[in-house]
Amino acid sequence: MKKIILSLVCIPLLFACKSDGKQDRTATANCQVFHNGTIITMEGDRPEIVEAIVEQDGKIAFVGNLADAEKDFPTAEKVDLGGRTLLPGFIDPHSHFDMVSNTMGQVDLNPEPVGDVTNIPDIAEKLKNYKADNNIPDDEWIFGWGYDDGQLEEERHPTKKEIDAVLPNNPVYLAHTSGHMGVANSIALAKLGVTAATPNPDGGNIGRMPDSQEPNGLVQETAMYPFMGNMLQILSVKQGAFFEGTQNYYASNGITTANNGMTDRNGLAFFKEQAAAGKLKIDLIALGGNHDIEANIKDSTLQFRTYNNGFKVQGTKIVADGSPQGKTAYFTEPFLTPVSGCESDCRGLPSLSQEELNKLFVTEYQNDNQLFIHSNGDATIDMVIAAHEHACEALGQALDKDRRTIVIHSQFARPDQLEIFVKYKMQPSFFTNHAFFWGDEHVKNLGRDRADFLSPIVTADSLGLKPTNHSDDTVTPVNPLFGIWSAVNRVSRSGAVIGEAERASPYLALEAITKNAAYEFFEEDTKGTLTEGKLADFVILDKNPLSVEPMAIKNIQVVETIKEGKTVFEKE
Repeated sequence: MKKIILSLVCIPLLFACKSDGKQDRTATANCQVFHNGTIITMEGDRPEIVEAIVEQDGKIAFVGNLADAEKDFPTAEKVDLGGRTLLPGFIDPHSHFDMVSNTMGQVDLNPEPVGDVTNIPDIAEKLKNYKADNNIPDDEWIFGWGYDDGQLEEERHPTKKEIDAVLPNNPVYLAHTSGHMGVANSIALAKLGVTAATPNPDGGNIGRMPDSQEPNGLVQETAMYPFMGNMLQILSVKQGAFFEGTQNYYASNGITTANNGMTDRNGLAFFKEQAAAGKLKIDLIALGGNHDIEANIKDSTLQFRTYNNGFKVQGTKIVADGSPQGKTAYFTEPFLTPVSGCESDCRGLPSLSQEELNKLFVTEYQNDNQLFIHSNGDATIDMVIAAHEHACEALGQALDKDRRTIVIHSQFARPDQLEIFVKYKMQPSFFTNHAFFWGDEHVKNLGRDRADFLSPIVTADSLGLKPTNHSDDTVTPVNPLFGIWSAVNRVSRSGAVIGEAERASPYLALEAITKNAAYEFFEEDTKGTLTEGKLADFVILDKNPLSVEPMAIKNIQVVETIKEGKTVFEKE
């Protein structure tokens, strides 16, 4: 966006921009007044729109009417919004920054609207072409991401034999769109030691050939971990090359604070190195993994909840169950359709036992470490609540201490569980994009009642919770405008409405990625609203999400993203 500069009064630049009769020789006249647009502060329960906002030295110096801004900041650079809409920069409540980077070195196997894969032959063709186009030698690993069995014409996962047919000489692993399972070919299975004699790990499943113990290539939940770990290790050498591009991707979507939803020790070290080298142009929040809890707690260099050059480690992520569309999320009532590898009472899989989860909660609460727990099914959320109660009792701590334990996804939280969240000051981070991408499947697999209460953002808000709403990228694209659209409309691929009563207002959908998201990360004093003294993190949109027709929200474009007063993205 082009900026119109008007020098209103000539004052030596060594003085502060604000004219208050005092000369501050430590400041410079470095400020901008944004005006002539719709400036939505996100303060309060209802929209508040002001005429002008002033940025000075990376912070918000003034919010109010234009005449007062011009009077108090006479040397400010005037930025004409041209009727566009300015909001607080979007805060990403939950995605996977490192996995987004890694996809830049993988085969894109997504169905529409993200990609163009419609069937298993499409997958085979893309794999074959990827090897040829990139001159990949035999024996080198090839990775793919984003395939969705529910959107394939065959309505099933590809098998190792189908991959072998086109890539017989390369180890191959294809990550499912959910991130909770994948398919390996014969060489890959052999390299990681998965054979007919390999038992299913606790909390996981190895797919088998009909009437046989021979693996068919599918690995789910904990059985997937060795394959995902191997992929991350191999691709990590390329992460530096993709780091700037990944930041640009987030910034182009209006995000000024990104999130890495689960980070191993190597990943934490990498992010710290990038920050120390001054390579962060947006803030990045990382969560450590539950397998590294002891090492992270003992590592004094991590400085939990403290930014260092734009990077901080906020807390710890625990994966407690699986994927609802992959039928591995853990429910109190069974799925209504057949589940691979399960014959009866198929209710999904908890990733941890109650005893293991209890121990993790005790360790984290004892060390005042914020917890983020991946929990999709209601049975898993019961386990999370029980672990919270156990830890508080074991440590003699109050159940309602302000820990801000975040239940990530909370996809199928029951009303009674949301009421307990209020009581215990736990917060849900929802995932309303599911209504579009898998809403139709949830109706078939779980029934109308459960599907309609998917990501119940309206109910949560009415109870006084501060719900956030995320993309879980790479599961769905990080695009916050699409997330707002899905929360407001809850329309599925087929055009069906998934839960009329849970359709959010556009303002509530915006709160979920601004002030509520700031609250999630204990940053409400510095981010999330346009308030004097907070960071000047802004996003400028070509249209106002509060006034366009609801179905048009996803077509709104990010024009500019500003981090602490500096433009980090500008649409050409």
